[in-house]
Amino acid sequence: MTPYHFSVTLHETFENAVTKTKEALADNGFGIISEIDMAATIQEKLGIERDPYLILGACNPGFANTAVNSVPSIGVLLPCNVVVRTNADDEVIVDFMDPAVVLDLVGEDGIHDIADEVRTRLEMARDAIATA
Repeated sequence: MTPYHFSVTLHETFENAVTKTKEALADNGFGIISEIDMAATIQEKLGIERDPYLILGACNPGFANTAVNSVPSIGVLLPCNVVVRTNADDEVIVDFMDPAVVLDLVGEDGIHDIADEVRTRLEMARDAIATA
């Protein structure tokens, strides 16, 4: 684990990992509001082929609304990014942005409480992916 994210490693297909990730996020109150296929973008824009790399913008509308009502500019730190990628060992890694670290940049107690709850839910999603 690094200071800004936490992960789970899977031994299955990329497609199955993406499906499990989306389901686990939904089960924990998150919708996917953006999906960026970095591999396709790099291929299209640079002509470079790379391993699968998908960025999911995960959002819990209730928490996001509370945060924006408290600090309107906090939108620059939203949504929570979740990355599904492969590595050289043919494993699939699911990386979760740590909202407690990122949102602590705001320096507001109410935001810290929201970030802790969002982190807990993302950790629950990670754990569900690991055991699915």
